[in-house]
Amino acid sequence: MSYQSTLTSPANARRTRRGADSYDNIEPLFAQLAALGVADPRRASLREEMIRRCLPLAEHIARKFAGRGESFDDLLQTARVGVVAAVDRFDPDYGAPFLAFAVPTIMGEVRRHFRDHTWSVRVPRRLKDIQQSIGPAIETLSQRLGRMPTAADIAQELDADLVEVTQAFIARNAYQTSSIDAHIATDSDYAPLSLLETLGAEQSDFRTVEDCLTVKPLIAALPEQDRQVLIMRFFESRPQIQIAESLGVSQMQVSRILARMLRSLREQALRD
Repeated sequence: MSYQSTLTSPANARRTRRGADSYDNIEPLFAQLAALGVADPRRASLREEMIRRCLPLAEHIARKFAGRGESFDDLLQTARVGVVAAVDRFDPDYGAPFLAFAVPTIMGEVRRHFRDHTWSVRVPRRLKDIQQSIGPAIETLSQRLGRMPTAADIAQELDADLVEVTQAFIARNAYQTSSIDAHIATDSDYAPLSLLETLGAEQSDFRTVEDCLTVKPLIAALPEQDRQVLIMRFFESRPQIQIAESLGVSQMQVSRILARMLRSLREQALRD
C-alpha cells in the first residue's frame, strides 16, 4: 500500500489514537530513516508508517480551520499534504522536536490553500497574507488591550502599512461571492426573498444628479455675461426679449450667446 492511499483512506481519518498522540516520540524513526539507503525497500515502508502516525495531527489542524467556507474534506487533504512535507523536510539534527516543526508546516499549507484557491476574485497576494493574519491579531490584541483593536493597532501588530490593513479588510468581501438567487430575508408574509428581490431599482434622478455635478463647474467658469444669460433663461424662465432688455443688447445677440454657450458646455461635458 502506497502513502497516497494512506492519505486518502477514510479509515485512517477515523483512526482511534492509542494512548498518547501517535506522533509522540517519533524522532527516533527519523534517525532510522536517515540510516537507510535510498534504494533500501525498508525506507518506503518506514516513511509510510511515519506519515500514518502523523495523520491525527493533520485532522486536528484541519478542524481548527473548519467553518470558514471550505469543505472539511478539502482542508483535511491539504493538511495531509502538509504532513508529507513535514516528514520529508524534518531534520532531527537540529535538536528540535518534530511537533514543533510539523505544526507550523501543516498550518502553513492550509493557509496557502485559503490564500491561493478560495478567493472569488483576484486579490494581491500581499493583501491575502495580511487578511489571513488579521483574525489571530484581533484575538491577541483584544486580550492585551481589553478592547477591540483599531486598524492602526492591527497594522502595528502585523508590522504592516495602515493602508494595506484597511485594504485587507475590504478584500474580505472578495473572499466568497453570494448568489443573487440565495434566500437572505422574508417579506411581510414570511415568504423567502432572494438577494435579487431586495435590490433597489435604478432611480431616474441619478442621471440628473450626475449631469448637474458635471455641468456645475463648467457654468462657474463662464464669463459673467454668459452666466447671467444662462441663469435668466433656464433658471428664471425669462424670454429672450426680456433678457435682451435687462442686458441692453438685442434679442439676436442673446440668441447667439445662448447657442454658443450651450454648444461649448455640451462639448466640454461630453469630453470630460
